[in-house]
Amino acid sequence: MCQRKSCPFDSATGFIHPTRASDEQHVKMKFQETSRPQASSIPWAMQMKAVSTEDPSRLVQSLTGAILGCGGWVLSRGANDTGRVNMLFEFERQACVDIYTLLIASGLELSQNGHVRLTELCQCTRSQQRDCGAEIASVDLEVQTFPPEMTDRMQTSGPA
Repeated sequence: MCQRKSCPFDSATGFIHPTRASDEQHVKMKFQETSRPQASSIPWAMQMKAVSTEDPSRLVQSLTGAILGCGGWVLSRGANDTGRVNMLFEFERQACVDIYTLLIASGLELSQNGHVRLTELCQCTRSQQRDCGAEIASVDLEVQTFPPEMTDRMQTSGPA
C-alpha cells in the first residue's frame, strides 16, 4: 500500500505487465465436477443454464473480467472439449443488476428460469436494500456454447 498521497500505486518490483496475455491453456482443461455447497446454506444460491455462440475460452475470460469488475468473486471456472462452460461465482446482492446486465451483454441467452431467478433477486434486493444489500448471492452457471457457423447452418436448414 502506498503511504504517500501523491501516487495511487508505487511498485518496487518494476514488473511490467505483458500487453496481451491469455489464460486459454488453463481454460481448455477439462472441467471436473466438484461437490458444490447445498443450496439451502446460501439463501440466494442459484443454478442457471444458458447458451452462447461465443468461443468457450473467450467467454470464460470475458465473464471472469466482468464479474471481477463488478466486485464479484469467481470461485471456479472451466470449459471442456464439448463446448460446455461452467462457472461458480458470488457477488454482493447490491450488484445484482450489474451482474444480470453483464451476463446478457456477454452474449449469453439465459434459460427462462435464469431470467426469473435474477429478476426475483433484483426486485427483492431493491425493495429491501438496507437489510440485504451486503448479503452474498451465488450463481452456478452452465453454458453450452455453439460455434457461429453451426448456428448459421441450423438457421438456413430450417423449414422454408
